[in-house]
Amino acid sequence: MLLWKIFVLFSRVSLFSWGGGPASLALMQRETTAATWLPPGAAEVAPWTTPLEFSDAVAVGNALPGPIAPQVSAYIGYKMAGLPGAIAAAAGTVLPTTILMLIMVVYFFRIKDSLLVQSMLKTVRPVVVGLLLWTAYDMAYSVFGVKRLGWGSSLNLGWDKILIVAVTFGLLTMTKVNPALVILGAACAGGVLYR
Repeated sequence: MLLWKIFVLFSRVSLFSWGGGPASLALMQRETTAATWLPPGAAEVAPWTTPLEFSDAVAVGNALPGPIAPQVSAYIGYKMAGLPGAIAAAAGTVLPTTILMLIMVVYFFRIKDSLLVQSMLKTVRPVVVGLLLWTAYDMAYSVFGVKRLGWGSSLNLGWDKILIVAVTFGLLTMTKVNPALVILGAACAGGVLYR
């Protein structure tokens, strides 16, 4: 039953998020941190994942080649139910949209130039940017280790982490360096500096 729940949750995330893997992370994080389960041997329910665990999953997924959404879902599925959970989560992330895409691609090329479709795409694209910004905003709280504060409150952020964010953004914006190399470099630097 748990494997079916994992498959359904990630299918729902996949089918109701727009803009590809990175854009689905916002919905995936919201769904998996809100979902609860009773781990084996536990006395009380726990979330499928915490914001910090989700940040770790995104970091690991970004360090690997390939699409991020199936990697993050496999990470969470593995936490929930081992290898079968990872397979159920990755299948839920990939299968429904792949089947839908195969069906839709035939029809899309017939209607892609229609005014209605173009108008819809013009409004969906900015929503995807908003979803990505929300994901970054939400993950920042666990990455920087601060509690959520109201608007106007000061955040006690570690300047080293802010510097890492700024350097990463600068490298990816102003150069053509592969993001995997940036992540690998950061991992090596962290292994030396934060040990």
